[in-house]
Amino acid sequence: MTLYYSHPSAVIDENSVIGEGTKIWHFSHIMSGCSIGNNCNLGQNVVISPGVILGNNVKVQNNVSIYTGVVCEDDVFLGPSMVFTNVINPRSAVIRKDQYKKTYVRKGASIGANATIVCGNEIGPFAMIGAGAVITKPVVAYALVVGNPARQIGWISEFGHRLQFNSVGMAHCSESGQEYSLSGNEVNRIS
Repeated sequence: MTLYYSHPSAVIDENSVIGEGTKIWHFSHIMSGCSIGNNCNLGQNVVISPGVILGNNVKVQNNVSIYTGVVCEDDVFLGPSMVFTNVINPRSAVIRKDQYKKTYVRKGASIGANATIVCGNEIGPFAMIGAGAVITKPVVAYALVVGNPARQIGWISEFGHRLQFNSVGMAHCSESGQEYSLSGNEVNRIS
C-alpha cells in the first residue's frame, strides 16, 4: 500500500524513499536513491536527483530541480523555479560527477522564486532568501538576504516577519509572541 500520493504523470524510480502523506504532482521525476520525508509537497515539473535528502514538511514549488549533493532539513520552502547547482566550474566536455559539492538548507529556511544557490553553501535555520537572489556564500540563521550577489539586509523571525532589534539587541515578533536576541552577527530565539 502506497502511503503517499503521486500524479499519474509523475515518474518515480525504484529505490527512492518517500514518506507518508507526501504529494508528488504533474510531470515530476523522483530518481533512485533519494530520500523524501513525510508530508512533503512537490509541485509540477520537479526533479529530485539521486542522493538528495528532503526532511519532513518540505514544500517544493513548480519547476525546481534538486541536484545530487543537496540536503534540505524539515520545514524548508523552495520557491517556484529556484535553482541549485552542484558543480563550481561546469563544462559539458569535462565529467565532474566526483566533484559535486554539498549544499545544506537548514530547518525552516525559505528560498524565493528564481533564486540561485551556488553549491557548497549552507543556508542557516529560518533564513529567508529573497526572490531572484544569487547565493555565493553561506547565509547565517535568521538572515534576510536579497540581490545579486546576495547581501544581508536584516533579520527574519521563524514566522517570516522582519525583526527590529532595539538598542540592547532584543526583538519581539508580534504574530508569534517570540522573543529574539542579537549578539554580533548571531540571532537566537529566547522564547
